[in-house]
Amino acid sequence: MRTTLTLEEDVAKLIEQEVKRSGEPFKTTVNRLLRAGLIATRQPRKSKPFKVKPIAMGLREGLSYDSISTLLEEAEGPWHR
Repeated sequence: MRTTLTLEEDVAKLIEQEVKRSGEPFKTTVNRLLRAGLIATRQPRKSKPFKVKPIAMGLREGLSYDSISTLLEEAEGPWHR
């Protein structure tokens, strides 16, 4: 297929650099780069699953989980309500 394409300056410069680096003809380089970019957009990015690493923080001496209102008052003061 033959078509006319206007490249932005930064893109043209990057392609020219790739042509010099690879030694391939301009047409071959453009086709290779377009193909790689189009294939990459179809494939979902692989990301590592998010993992939570819990840390036992304990509870200060004199406090208990038995009375949540006492814990809240200790942590946030008497105006926590």
